[in-house]
Amino acid sequence: MHAELDIVILAAGKGTRMRSQLPKVLHTLAGKPMVRHVLDTAAQLDPARTHVVIGHGADKLRDALSDHRLEMPLRFALQAEQKGTGHAVAQTLDQLGSGKVLILYGDVPLIQRETLVKLLENVDETHLGLLTVTLDDPSGYGRIVRDADGEAVAIVEQKDASDAELAIRECNTGIMAMTGAQLKRWLPQLSADNAQGEYYLTDVIAMAADEGVRVATAQPATAVEVEGVNNRAQMARLERAYQTQLAERLMAQGVALADPSRLDVRGTLTCGHDVFIDVGCVFEGDVELGEGVRIGPYCVIKESTIGAESVIDAHSVLEQCVAAGRNQIGPFARLRPGTRLAVKAKVGNFVETKNADVGEGSKINHLSYVGDARLGREVNIGAGTITCNYDGANKHRTEIGDSAFIGSNTALVAPVSVGRGATVGAGSTIAKDVADHALSVTRGRQIEKADWPRPKKQTP
Repeated sequence: MHAELDIVILAAGKGTRMRSQLPKVLHTLAGKPMVRHVLDTAAQLDPARTHVVIGHGADKLRDALSDHRLEMPLRFALQAEQKGTGHAVAQTLDQLGSGKVLILYGDVPLIQRETLVKLLENVDETHLGLLTVTLDDPSGYGRIVRDADGEAVAIVEQKDASDAELAIRECNTGIMAMTGAQLKRWLPQLSADNAQGEYYLTDVIAMAADEGVRVATAQPATAVEVEGVNNRAQMARLERAYQTQLAERLMAQGVALADPSRLDVRGTLTCGHDVFIDVGCVFEGDVELGEGVRIGPYCVIKESTIGAESVIDAHSVLEQCVAAGRNQIGPFARLRPGTRLAVKAKVGNFVETKNADVGEGSKINHLSYVGDARLGREVNIGAGTITCNYDGANKHRTEIGDSAFIGSNTALVAPVSVGRGATVGAGSTIAKDVADHALSVTRGRQIEKADWPRPKKQTP
């Protein structure tokens, strides 16, 4: 959007009130670190350069953002001592170009591209851009001071404000934009002569007014866009605000939510028409739900694709799996990575699968474990069946042919194959291949003793 746009993201603070060893901006909102939300929004502006000012937990931040550099190159600037926002931005001065500079905050995760575009529009050598917000309760915020003509001429921090200034409801968000030349001219003039003993970036507003540079203000669509996080309560409030916005977008697309306030999406959720999602469900990573999919309550679905008209019943957990469509899953099913269900395949209650291909129309209805296996079409797996895929060192495969029937409480000791149309009797341990259409039973002979005296507990 702006060929000469520099974006500076302040992320050096410790976040003492979070009471955590983790740098504040790495705390997650919707499953993603707050600073990643800001970076993702920044990337939509197509900046020439993006700078992240780091300090507390600098190494952790570098590591956490290392993969992000593949999407948008980052430049890190170290603020070794936290001496205020002006001091933080000053660490990037020698890296800035001559175009516009946008200053954002790593702990303000819900800022929107449209708001920033509006802020940047009027920035030039005669205008500085300042994002303000009008609040019913402005406690804790710097106040916007305007002159008799309504021009913004200063920002006064709450600790330095007079009674009259404290009554002002228009507040500073901290987000501003100016040219690189302006910033390089003003920052060296900052003073720490204030209640906090810090270099306030906001003091450049008064410098701009003194030079005759007008302050062009803009406001976000909603106040929550510019709300920062300082403690766990604020973190939880923004999490719910984010999820509420996302739920509203999903419903506008035709998704039916049993309760929009009990939905958590920690990634990207793509839905076809007529999808229904019950309460308490969590979606992580990239999840795709086809048309007519129904998700029961308290399911967790991660990095998975669920085909059309599938039903996932309550308390099921799916991770890195693919269901082709018209599948029945759960309740209380666990589909681990590598599970692939063909059309109409069923995985029932208290069944666990892993790296398993389940053929069309095949059923694993209850209380079974199927791992490192391939099931053909119309296979029936009885309750309590286990594929014994691990020998203590290596994993081995189990192959089950079309229309095979595996009786309850069967142990299939891999590597092993069961042929097409074969039957395995209940309670068997199968360690050798079973031929097509054969019956294999390995139960011991049943012994019966008439009038057998049951042991009795001995008394001391």
